[in-house]
Amino acid sequence: MTLVLAIDCAVSGLAAALVRDGEVLTLRREEGREQAARLLPVIGNLFADAGIDRRALSMIAVTVGPGSFTGVRVGLAAARGLAVALDVPLAGIPTTTTLLAQAPKGPRLAVAAIDSQLGDWFCALAAQDHKPFLATAALLAERLGDRPSLVIGPQATSLAGELVAAGIDVEVQVALPDPVVLAQLALAEGVVAWRARNRAEGLPRPLYLRGVNITLPDGQRRTVE
Repeated sequence: MTLVLAIDCAVSGLAAALVRDGEVLTLRREEGREQAARLLPVIGNLFADAGIDRRALSMIAVTVGPGSFTGVRVGLAAARGLAVALDVPLAGIPTTTTLLAQAPKGPRLAVAAIDSQLGDWFCALAAQDHKPFLATAALLAERLGDRPSLVIGPQATSLAGELVAAGIDVEVQVALPDPVVLAQLALAEGVVAWRARNRAEGLPRPLYLRGVNITLPDGQRRTVE
């Protein structure tokens, strides 16, 4: 049996799940900040609720970004620490890939979108190998052209409004990254493959599309690469 712990802190709050051979054993989602203080207790509760020892774990999956700088770091740091301590492989999956996997199959082009909070969006298109990119609504509209699209993400409604104003035929699916889908994506590649990848490339690292935005002592905002 393959037991996967899936963790997401990349967008809003935190979510974690234990999935065994595709079956969801336990799932928790909490909104709000302070993920660093709350994540490990949540993970402990998952194992307690499922009545499973953590040493039975086969693999850990985590969203590596793009998303919130702090959230990505918290989720990945916890996942890396647990993977090393338990000697299990760590699957790092882009947040946008997880969202695209949640979109229904159909004629519309799926567009994963996460608000960067800086006037643009972290995006990925199902038709372009899921590779994440940074774009304003106007630039995204140019890339979509005349293709009917489905925007999926936590702030999808806001982006869809801008795309409709630009003449794009858009439908909306408001969604956060699902840790169960995250686990399924990791399982699709397999435990053995992820262990080999960790050995060849090291453990997964954060996926950022821009530098870190910080507030200086004088109140000015600055992006640090």
